[in-house]
Amino acid sequence: MDIRNEYRLFVDGNQVESVTGGRLSIVNPSTETELTTVAAGDSRDVDRAVAAARETLADWRSRPPAERAELLADVADRIRAARTELANLETLDTGKPRSQALADVDGCARAFEYYAGIADKIHGDSIPLGEEYVDYTVREPLGVTAQIIPWNYPIGIFGRSVAPALAAGNTAVVKPAEEAPLSSVRVAEIAADAGLPNGVLNVVPGRGDEAGAALSSHPDVDGVSFTGSVETGRQVGKAAMEHLAHVHLELGGKSPLVVFGDADLDAAIESAVAGLFTSNAGQICSGASRLLVHEDVHDAVVEQLAARVESLTVGPGMDDPDVGPLISADQLDRVASYVDAGRREYGAPLIGGVPDWTGYFVEPTIFDDVDHDSRLAQEEIFGPVLVVTTFADETEAIELTNDVDYGLVAGVFTEDLRRAHRFARDVHAGQIYVNEWFVGGIETPFGGYDNSGVGREKGLSAIENYTQKKNVGININR
Repeated sequence: MDIRNEYRLFVDGNQVESVTGGRLSIVNPSTETELTTVAAGDSRDVDRAVAAARETLADWRSRPPAERAELLADVADRIRAARTELANLETLDTGKPRSQALADVDGCARAFEYYAGIADKIHGDSIPLGEEYVDYTVREPLGVTAQIIPWNYPIGIFGRSVAPALAAGNTAVVKPAEEAPLSSVRVAEIAADAGLPNGVLNVVPGRGDEAGAALSSHPDVDGVSFTGSVETGRQVGKAAMEHLAHVHLELGGKSPLVVFGDADLDAAIESAVAGLFTSNAGQICSGASRLLVHEDVHDAVVEQLAARVESLTVGPGMDDPDVGPLISADQLDRVASYVDAGRREYGAPLIGGVPDWTGYFVEPTIFDDVDHDSRLAQEEIFGPVLVVTTFADETEAIELTNDVDYGLVAGVFTEDLRRAHRFARDVHAGQIYVNEWFVGGIETPFGGYDNSGVGREKGLSAIENYTQKKNVGININR
């Protein structure tokens, strides 16, 4: 079913074995069985890929932007043509429900399409200094860029980070997560089939402490984009800054969905479900993992939410349930430890728990009346575990929203437009959603405050990650 017996690195336009010949076992999270193996790259493979990217950089960056745009648009079309294959691959590799994988493939194609449209519109400014001078700016590509991709949304994040890099005239070396590298390799092959020159896009699967560390610290890499945990992000950032590479970090979140007494409760409940449980089983940095509810509507919200969550289906990704498995045994153990901690502190959850099934499954789980200072309310669980806390007024709601180490997303449900604007003004988060969760798409900038990261991806803002500005000043009278 659209899966090979083995996968290789993709370097300089070719499928190649790793220098060591080592391989990673890729496990189906729904069944705990091996799907396939992939070549495990190390620092020597990273060296090969970076050298290939450097070799072709001058040609790629000098091509007319319209030509780069045409190639990227063709990549988008070919991703759409391979939609079924890629979605099956993503579902088997990550465990996520197939309909969610299809949406991720569509998002990857849309990213290539969007940045194809921007490639010939990256321009500078003219700065008035008086009649004796002509002064202007140009935006130039960084050079060789590194994209370190996480396991939760491999194909989606591949698109949103690689497409703007290539559109701006950079070349790229991708290090996908060792748990879910298959779609990254396949999309690179598809891009080559579209005519992307050899060396422009390279993929080196491998372990984070080997290939990942080598890539982030490589002295010939000019820019590093990382999506993942706070701890690893700090390590990547430090390594990249040793050679003063440009760094973009998209890290974790502990995002609140805030429900006031005047809210449309049905809409709020549907967003709570879509914002966490049916988004890759809660393995999403922008998930609505905290539910802050006004005390006047708490009972009604919790009762309706529990009934809605009870109706969700849980199962293998290829069966297309509402909720699939977690990515790995390690991730299952991590999330289960939070569920156990919640049981010790608060008793049985309102609904859900960890079933004794084959596969890495956690049922959609809700803990009610959770103390805001507890681990469950403060730490990123990264699974289908929702914590509910009440608040008395707007001031307390904003205080609770801001009183975590993260600042990625916050959402508010209210019919009071003035309150919504005050919330957006006073909350420290990179995205504010009003009366809906996940507003926007590839067009809207995405990133966080505090421990949620540095810089912005998506939209026109992503071009800033992959270009640097040069100023040219000319005295025309001399």
